Amino acid sequence: MPLHFEYLPATATPRHELVLLHGWGSNREVWRPLLVLLRPWANITLLDIPGAAPGCASGAAPELTELLAGILECCPRQAVYVGWSLGGLLGTALAHRYPERVSALVTLCTNPRFIAAQDWPGMEAAVFAEFASGVKAQPVAALRRFDGLQVSGARQPRQLLRQLQVQGRRPASVELLAGLAWLETLDLREALPALKQPQLHLLAAEDALVPSAVGSFIESQTAGALAARVKVMPDSSHLAPLDIPGVLAAEIHAFLDAAGTFAERPETVPDLEKQAVAASFSRAAGRYDSVAHLQRRVGEQLLTYLEAGPVAPGSVLDLGCGTGYFCTPLRERYPAAQYLGLDLAAGMVDYARRRCGEDSKWLVADAESLPLASESVDVVFSSLAVQWCARPEHLLAELARVLRPGGLCVFTSLGPNTLNELRSAWAAVDAHQHVNTFLPGAALLAAAERIPGIELTLQEQSFCMEYTRVRDLLDELKTLGAHNMNRSRPTGLTSRRALQGMLQAYEARRLQGVLPATYEVIFGVLKKP
Repeated sequence: MPLHFEYLPATATPRHELVLLHGWGSNREVWRPLLVLLRPWANITLLDIPGAAPGCASGAAPELTELLAGILECCPRQAVYVGWSLGGLLGTALAHRYPERVSALVTLCTNPRFIAAQDWPGMEAAVFAEFASGVKAQPVAALRRFDGLQVSGARQPRQLLRQLQVQGRRPASVELLAGLAWLETLDLREALPALKQPQLHLLAAEDALVPSAVGSFIESQTAGALAARVKVMPDSSHLAPLDIPGVLAAEIHAFLDAAGTFAERPETVPDLEKQAVAASFSRAAGRYDSVAHLQRRVGEQLLTYLEAGPVAPGSVLDLGCGTGYFCTPLRERYPAAQYLGLDLAAGMVDYARRRCGEDSKWLVADAESLPLASESVDVVFSSLAVQWCARPEHLLAELARVLRPGGLCVFTSLGPNTLNELRSAWAAVDAHQHVNTFLPGAALLAAAERIPGIELTLQEQSFCMEYTRVRDLLDELKTLGAHNMNRSRPTGLTSRRALQGMLQAYEARRLQGVLPATYEVIFGVLKKP
């Protein structure tokens, strides 16, 4: 079954895959405060759980087996599963049924048997039945009452309740009865000692829904299990992901570190300097269009790729909008859509705003970290901007996140053979890197394979520009703002002798009175079914 989910790559070197499962009456937004603390070392998958997230289920509520299969379908082949409340029960069920997919288990404020038994603390069956009847009769009011119980015991319950109420949850309905049925019937006490994976169970001392006293029972239950740990967190309510995100992140990190599950991977630093890229293109904004001949040819060809997308989209994102040259053709193609121009360079955005008017929306932002809501865009058009993204997995994950189901992104990028004549001419005089290095199409495809829920196809095409003098090419690159911006570029001024040697080496490529400059252009079509 298809689920709504996000894949968020680590902001630094990833050492773990984490899947975060929310509780009943919540959605994936509850994890946002934790992301800034987890993403420096982990790739993260968030999802909305039908039957537990208000307004998430389409049609009949899923059976538990169907739901578990749907979760696995959109998650990495192996990951640490972190589940809060009902999400912890689902994570436990996954770890027990599919041990090859779950490398470790962390539960937060989760009772392996939610309903009390004679020998097990929990919510009394009569209280639960009364609450379930309330959900069936008045789901909105029942969820409001449940929210009050979640923040009970918190140090600042009113502030926490306000934070919860802006989580973007849809109105509650009887679809939530499915999640209540799982809470009522699931009894995973016997699964815990059978788990082979490391397991951590975090409970909240002031939890009004899951008694912290269950911690000692879980300890007894897991006494024979490998690497099982239980801890009660003081001064916390049931709503721990919002109440104590810093404590949770530290506990999860320490647990995984002690379990020896952190992958050892060398730290990598992208060769492109984003600040240098933004500053260079900002300075170039005023004169950019005077020399952007290739950029116009490529962009006009890319417009034809939009035929594969939605006919009447509600929103169009011009990613890497530059001077706003393609704002007009995009508006003409989609007159009813909201146009949004976004670029890394503030100078470009200012120029585009003056050129195209304030009736469109404009943003200065990085394509690898888009300040846009999930599933908020129907069409993305991006011409010759992707090559400035050194981490393709971040870019593609962001596109997958912001595109609505059925959405389309068409883009062009430059490949590694771009300006190979200039590169070879410089190589004839020294070993320094004088020309920007761009990622091959294979790197984009490899990154796309790691992002669930998208389909990417690529085509490559060579464009040959012609110049009378090499200096004309160099001046054009400088005017465009596209000169060498790699970290490994040579420092200081290039010597006159080296420059003359490069010019002579390039002259050897002159054909019929002109000097060629080849651009390897990658055309990409990304679909989100």
